[in-house]
Amino acid sequence: MAKSSPTKKAWRSLTWLGVIIVGLIALNGAGVFTGGGSWTPKLALDLEGGTQIILAPKLESGQTVSSEQLNQAVSIIRQRIDSAGVSESEINTQGGQNIVVSIPGTPDDATLNRIESSAKLEFRPVLVASAPTDASVGEDGSTAAPTDGATAPAGDAPASDAPATDAAADPAAETPTVAPTDASDLNNITPALQEQFNTFQCSDIDTSNVAPADQPLITCETDGSVKYILGPVEVSGENISDATNGQVTTQSGATTGEWAVNIVFDGTGTKSFADVTTRLSGLSGAQNQFAIVLDGSVISAPRTLAVITDGKPQITGSFDQETSKALADQLKFGALPISFTVQSQDTISATLGSTQLQSGLIAGLIGLILVVLYSLAQYRLLGLVTVASLVVAGVITYFLITLLSWREGYRLSLAGVAGLIVAIGITADSFIVYFERVRDELRDGRGLVSAVESGWRRAIRTIIASDTVNFLAAAVLFILAVGNVRGFALTLGLTTLVDLLVVALFTHPVLQLLARTKFFGDGHKLSGLDPRALGAVYRGRAQFQPSAEVASRKATSSSKEAAKRQTIAERKAAELVGTGSTKSTDGKDS
Repeated sequence: MAKSSPTKKAWRSLTWLGVIIVGLIALNGAGVFTGGGSWTPKLALDLEGGTQIILAPKLESGQTVSSEQLNQAVSIIRQRIDSAGVSESEINTQGGQNIVVSIPGTPDDATLNRIESSAKLEFRPVLVASAPTDASVGEDGSTAAPTDGATAPAGDAPASDAPATDAAADPAAETPTVAPTDASDLNNITPALQEQFNTFQCSDIDTSNVAPADQPLITCETDGSVKYILGPVEVSGENISDATNGQVTTQSGATTGEWAVNIVFDGTGTKSFADVTTRLSGLSGAQNQFAIVLDGSVISAPRTLAVITDGKPQITGSFDQETSKALADQLKFGALPISFTVQSQDTISATLGSTQLQSGLIAGLIGLILVVLYSLAQYRLLGLVTVASLVVAGVITYFLITLLSWREGYRLSLAGVAGLIVAIGITADSFIVYFERVRDELRDGRGLVSAVESGWRRAIRTIIASDTVNFLAAAVLFILAVGNVRGFALTLGLTTLVDLLVVALFTHPVLQLLARTKFFGDGHKLSGLDPRALGAVYRGRAQFQPSAEVASRKATSSSKEAAKRQTIAERKAAELVGTGSTKSTDGKDS
């Protein structure tokens, strides 16, 4: 005998649910076996402890730091850390001057570099570029000025990555006697600056390697491969609106397989960068390059291949996906209003620890037990469907959080645990709405199979409306809040989506199948779906009629509706009848 359509749908839904659960387990397993993943979620700072870094502002003589600058720096550092996939971090100001960064667990070197590389981001033209004095040179004694790539308008074909030779004149050959006309003018190099450049060692560079924006700077590549004299600052990193990485595309839209960094300047940066590229594109050798300086070191020094007037340059070179993303993040989140130096770095213990985590889990367990006891008392064995649904929701939520810990760096805080506890009530509420709708249909005289389908159509609208409100509240909290509140919002929003998934792919299909069993279909007293216990009266042929109480309510409702439709004359006549007053034919009362 072929299965009915609702039964087929039920098994199909349960199959999809099984595929989702197996898929989540497989993804987590892949993370464990390939490295980086775990079968347990990572814990946040309040539960595990971590690393605390204190950043002190690096100020020039007479310079002070304002609260606005500190707040802006805190915001940028938080963006840097979030871009590295580290969540539940804490970034605060200390004493109106320092910034304290607390990161859960032991951060990797890349994350530490994002925080410690905290100087202002600057674009300076290259005046001189050469290999360090302790580096090897060619047999003819010449040196090269390597470059990280080339800059062209975004969307153009990638430029060749041949190193730019240093064709600029030796600034030591003559003594500058003319004031420089622009930032690329070699007259920026004084004899004293040249002497300092000759003796400068890249190994001695540190975060104190700064210079005023209107003065040249001697510095090196971050790996010490090239030594530079750079002109004054021409574009500030604060003028970068966005920076992303991606593969280079041709004019037809096809990808070349080469990775690039795409920069977007704001209005001020667009104009300034257009002026810079207009000048640099007409120069040769090292002076054709501009250096991107972060924390006193050159992170990239691309050549200029064209005049870029739209404020959207593209840097190409020897990039892969990882290195292009690292540079893009440095460009996007590197423009702090002031420079900082690392004052101290210490390991801190958990602020709450395992005891508080256990207390939170115990509270959640107590709440779960109460929900189970209520479900069994109110719905008899039908309450077991609630228990099973909560278990399925718990399994899906657990593996989703574990997967987020591996792929997105999410860390579970005590606030996140609170969000999971709140979710128990949200999930149980959906089941109660559904079960009560089914019971209402049974009271109206429907059979169980019909009541399940009709009750689901009525319940799902209410469940979607309720979960939508919960999800929107969680989304607003996640967008506007920071720190632990975002962790609460994330778990709340995630469990709300899981609730919809479970009630649609598990609770309803299971009830569809149970409705066709003898125990539930015949309305056993322990099933929780006994029509007689719910107030419906059996009227034969597997049909129930409403009880006298229900019929009375319906009759009362009908009479009230009829009364509303009476005319004024009919209402007055009804009032006279109600008072027992009539008139005889002779006009006298009787």
